[in-house]
Amino acid sequence: MSASGGTRAIVAALGANLAIAASKFVAFAFSGSSSMLAEGVHSLADSGNQFLLLVGGKRAQREATPQHPFGYGRERFIYAFLVSIVLFSVGGMFAIYEGYEKIRHPHQLEHWYWPVGVLVFAIIAEGFSFRTAIKESNELRGKLSWAQFIRRAKAPELPVVLLEDFGALIGLALALGGVGLALLTGDGVWDGIGTVCIGVLLVLIALVLAAETKSLLLGEAAGLEDVKKIEAAVVDGRTVTGIIHMRTLHLGPEELLIAAKIAVQHDDTAAEVASAINAAEARIRAAVPIARVIYLEPDIYSEAEAAAGPDPKATPGGPTPHPAGH
Repeated sequence: MSASGGTRAIVAALGANLAIAASKFVAFAFSGSSSMLAEGVHSLADSGNQFLLLVGGKRAQREATPQHPFGYGRERFIYAFLVSIVLFSVGGMFAIYEGYEKIRHPHQLEHWYWPVGVLVFAIIAEGFSFRTAIKESNELRGKLSWAQFIRRAKAPELPVVLLEDFGALIGLALALGGVGLALLTGDGVWDGIGTVCIGVLLVLIALVLAAETKSLLLGEAAGLEDVKKIEAAVVDGRTVTGIIHMRTLHLGPEELLIAAKIAVQHDDTAAEVASAINAAEARIRAAVPIARVIYLEPDIYSEAEAAAGPDPKATPGGPTPHPAGH
């Protein structure tokens, strides 16, 4: 996934959320609307989240060290996971608490035009941010549905911004509904109900983000399309006659580790095998440019052992499936 595309979406979302947060807190100060307070905290949390994503992207660019020989690419996953925690605690749980208090102790809204005007402005600004995220995502998701794109994306930035902006737009609609019903009925309880709904929405989005980023932190294999390209690139039909088994792992969104045991002829010389491995590595990097770390182990393919099944402890063992995504 393009890091620059993710950065553009993050910067657009950060600018929109900072402006929206300021306007919501002003509206809360004049109207006393709990929906405005919850939405203000939501936008402030979103701004902090986008800052975390930018920090994670910057730290992930550090060079590998002897202590971290595979680099720092997973920092982007860690900071995306922190985003889900912030969204759950600061955004979701605060909104639920504030809504509960407003339902227990309702009061009429004052200066109603402030929250209504701010909500309309916020919807326009969030729509701009959401449009930017959609545009950047469309360049990468291909034929995948939006749900598949969020689940399978290895770079967390665009899915995070998409879910945050989508949740923000729904939250604004809920806030507008709560404020509107409170004004129509004269009962401030509706403002509290709208606030609780916003909190529940944020908690659900945070749980989805946490589940997806946890999977990335645990370590995901390459996508099925990349696996097929790697398999095609490894085998040359002469020295390398097949793949006995292979494992792939994302060290970061744009860094892939490949470890494979390859089948060679029993009468090949060491020089021929070494030359074939070097050529295979070059073909893999040409086919899948994010393949940064490649380990190819030659072995003599055994039909009998392969027929026994995909035993990971076997040498050479049979072929094993290559999971793509989660």
